[in-house]
Amino acid sequence: MSEARAQILAGIRKSLGRGKLDGEAAAALDRRLARHERSLVPKRSDGDHAHKVGLFVQMAEAVQCSVDRLDSLADVPERLADYLRRENLPAHIRRAGALDGLDIPWETAPALTFAGGRAIAEDAVSLTPAFAGIAETGTMMLQSAPETPTTLHFVPDTHVVLLKESQIVGAYEDAWDMLRAKLGLEEGAGMPRTVNLITGPSRTGDVEQIIQLGAHGPRRLHILLVKD
Repeated sequence: MSEARAQILAGIRKSLGRGKLDGEAAAALDRRLARHERSLVPKRSDGDHAHKVGLFVQMAEAVQCSVDRLDSLADVPERLADYLRRENLPAHIRRAGALDGLDIPWETAPALTFAGGRAIAEDAVSLTPAFAGIAETGTMMLQSAPETPTTLHFVPDTHVVLLKESQIVGAYEDAWDMLRAKLGLEEGAGMPRTVNLITGPSRTGDVEQIIQLGAHGPRRLHILLVKD
């Protein structure tokens, strides 16, 4: 593996007309990587937090997400049950363990039933938290962990995501900064095995340029956006 990697990188360097980085050039690259310098950031991601929340909703709905805005976590069970009824979906949900510690009164929607663990092909609906919402493009950042298996994000046909307004940031760079800060990455901790950036339900236009939803993942992506 290391030999193949070396050959690939050597080919890239040759195509760029340069040799292997060493000395000051290598040190400069290390400094740039350590500082997480930003590239161009779209101006639309600027503004106060209310602007970012509004932009996130606008951009998410533009890519066929449905967004339900809730006043508190207490509203989650009933609004989730309403959504499933509207879409004629089963009330059995594969739920991420990361939600178990939240103060959500599931008993107010007794029709809902839950299973934990990773998703399987028979699961129609999953419910997971998001780590962040990115207003720039209406994108959600989701991380893998034992209590949030990545299969929950892609296997069920309907993915419901719980997101708090305080988790919405302006640009992609802000979300990565927030992830590093939470996990203590500046002190040398490791990244999650997987970080997924999801913008809308799965789709493809490969066949005659006709958009088909659910090609490689969920056909529906519903966001429960909760005020803090």
